[in-house]
Amino acid sequence: MAGPLLERWSDALFSWFDRAAADLTDSGLDATDIAELVRVADRNRAVLDEVAEPRLLHGDLWVGNTMLADGAPEPVITGVFDCDRTWWGDPEADWPIYLALKKPGSERDAFWSSYGPVRRTEHARWRAMVYEAKHATALLLEFHRFGWDEELAKTYEEIRELTARLAD
Repeated sequence: MAGPLLERWSDALFSWFDRAAADLTDSGLDATDIAELVRVADRNRAVLDEVAEPRLLHGDLWVGNTMLADGAPEPVITGVFDCDRTWWGDPEADWPIYLALKKPGSERDAFWSSYGPVRRTEHARWRAMVYEAKHATALLLEFHRFGWDEELAKTYEEIRELTARLAD
C-alpha cells in the first residue's frame, strides 16, 4: 500500500480528502464543498482521533472480490482481489460497512451476525457522518466519469447537508 505515513486517524482521513479534492479539481469539478467539509470536521479532530488503533480496510470487499474454497461445506475465503482501495483506519469508515448499514432488515443482516454490532455512541455517529461524506466524495468522480450529472448534483447536495449536520 502506497501513501503517506501519518500518526493520527484524522491526518489520514484529511489527507484522503485532500487527494480526492485534487482529483475533482483535475477533472474540472468543484472541490469547494470538500474543503468546507474538512474545515468543519477539523473542529472535532479529537473525536476522529479516538480511533487510535488502525485496522486494515479493503475498500471494496464483497463476494465478487473474494476467492472461495471449492467443495467446502461452508464458504471459506481463500483469497481477496481488487485491493487498490486498501488502507488503514477505522473499520466503520470502510465502504462495505457503509453499504451494509444502508440496508438493515435485508440479506446483509447475515453479515452483522458474524461481524458483530456497530457501536453507536454520540462520537461514533459523528464519525459515521464524516465517513458518509467520504463515500459521497468518492462517488463524485464515479458519477462524473459516467456522465451522470443528476447523481453528481444530488451527491454534492448530500455533502453540503452532511457538512451542515457535522457543524451542529
